Amino acid sequence: MDSIIFDLDGTIWDPIDTVLEAWNRTIEEHDEAGQTMTRADFEGVMGLQVKEIEEKLFPDVDEEVRSRMLQACLEREEELLGKRGGRLYPDVEKVLETLSRSYKLFIVSNCQDGYIETFYDYHKLERFFEDFENPGRTGLSKGENIKLIVERNNLKAPVYVGDTDGDRKAAESAGIPFVYAKYGFGHVEKHDEVLETFGDLVKLY
Repeated sequence: MDSIIFDLDGTIWDPIDTVLEAWNRTIEEHDEAGQTMTRADFEGVMGLQVKEIEEKLFPDVDEEVRSRMLQACLEREEELLGKRGGRLYPDVEKVLETLSRSYKLFIVSNCQDGYIETFYDYHKLERFFEDFENPGRTGLSKGENIKLIVERNNLKAPVYVGDTDGDRKAAESAGIPFVYAKYGFGHVEKHDEVLETFGDLVKLY
């Protein structure tokens, strides 16, 4: 193994409390949105691309209105995350520092453009990562973005760490091993390795 590619939400941090506040503030400004969101609503869509989230959370809202409202949600989300950040899982900085001495580290997340940069800016963790990618920049699936990172950085033996079955499928489509972050938001039956905590990465590798 020469490198580790990470998912972000549910793997490195839990941003839901901040995101929930941002979205609910915006939803309250749009009568057509219906009731405000709960943490369970967001846990159920973590790992999906923005378009899929929009369809699952607001299925009865007109598509044009829905897209406009979602854009407002994302803008407020980025603004609030920039002020408050999210909740890092225990020992993230220490573990990343240890891993970065032996492996190249990357992030591939199903997020909008600017989201990973906001994570970097608030938590000051950019120094540990070589590169990142997301569909907000490329328009590609997570599996295709993983392949892009692998090719762009000439990786020979990467693994992907994530917390959802979508992450597993993405790693599988990219042809690399999948490490399941069991402490995150999803439930995954098939995996190559499993982490009970983020810190287990140091024991594993």
